[in-house]
Amino acid sequence: MPLENLLPISDAVIAHAQLFHSRCIGQNMRLHSAQEGVPSLEGARIAIIGVRENRGAVDVLDEKPDFSAIRKAFYQLFPGNWSEILVDLGDIDAGDSLKDTFFAVRQITEFLFKQDIIPMFLGGCHDLVYAMYRAYDKLDQMVNLVNVDSRFDLGDSSLPMTNKSFVGKIIIDEPYNLFNYSSLGYQTFLNSQDEIDLMQRLYFDAYRLGTVTQDVKAVEPVVRDADIVTFDLAAIQGTDLGFMFEDVPNGLNGREACAIARYAGISDRVSSFGVFEYRLTPKPTAAASLIAQMLWYFVEGVNYRVNERLVDHLNEFLHYSVPVDNEVLSFYKSEKTDRWWIEIPFIQGVNNKLKRHTLLPCTHQDYLNACNQEIPERWYKARMKNEI
Repeated sequence: MPLENLLPISDAVIAHAQLFHSRCIGQNMRLHSAQEGVPSLEGARIAIIGVRENRGAVDVLDEKPDFSAIRKAFYQLFPGNWSEILVDLGDIDAGDSLKDTFFAVRQITEFLFKQDIIPMFLGGCHDLVYAMYRAYDKLDQMVNLVNVDSRFDLGDSSLPMTNKSFVGKIIIDEPYNLFNYSSLGYQTFLNSQDEIDLMQRLYFDAYRLGTVTQDVKAVEPVVRDADIVTFDLAAIQGTDLGFMFEDVPNGLNGREACAIARYAGISDRVSSFGVFEYRLTPKPTAAASLIAQMLWYFVEGVNYRVNERLVDHLNEFLHYSVPVDNEVLSFYKSEKTDRWWIEIPFIQGVNNKLKRHTLLPCTHQDYLNACNQEIPERWYKARMKNEI
């Protein structure tokens, strides 16, 4: 079993958890300890895994990250009205090579998928997402990746992969499973014009920081359509992380980061989640507290999933047909949650894996814009990707 090589949570952290209120998370979740070993996964829905790896970072010389402060901050929080069982499996230690660490991340992700458990990773360098993504190779589906980051992380795919170029490797490496890549909170001056142009040519979604902060609800449909959602902590403004990143004056605030984490949790589709680029600091309290709250909101979202499937619950959706130019757009609204979807007319025989993507999450505003003869941009991009 791939969990046998995981490092247990430190005795000090487990002892610290015993000091909290009896109803706190740390007193009511299964923990991997040196004394008890790996906890039972029976009935578990979400598993925390730390990855003590930083060798893929181009600008970090830190030693292996230590997630003790995050765990202490998370364990002392009170759960909501939750029914899902949480486990903390401890850490993946850095392997003899970066490739060994990637193999371990992929193997554990695949194992948890088979158990119908959502892995919730803490990292280390952001290129570990590549290993998470490769865990989907054995699944008969295309993959949507949402990256909350100030950079696109496309980089030069002809060079060895780093935390600034892993998305480029995801795009070009076989097997080609990536259907859509969405970047939330990017800052234009941190990305080359070549990368911005490439995002447009590939019909990927890119939301500038100002767009996200103006109305964070606008990105909910993007996150709802994801399989993988990851955060680069450098996307969050330095003040909210206790200046863990001293050179990040602009970024998302803590409330926006938590809102996006909850959107990821409540999505019926998101099957893996990760927070990366955690750095060691003399005083990690603020950063650890915010990350712990992001994890809390993700778990909260998972507990409130409603499993809305149009094919199974057609009577719970309202259907609207909107003629726009030479198209007739089909919108669906859930009577249960008031969420919206738009149908994508995929071409028969192009790629059978895409059939499951015929409904694209959207907003009520997209419907109103269509009524005013404006075709939604994400609908157009999704259709163009299918025709390439």
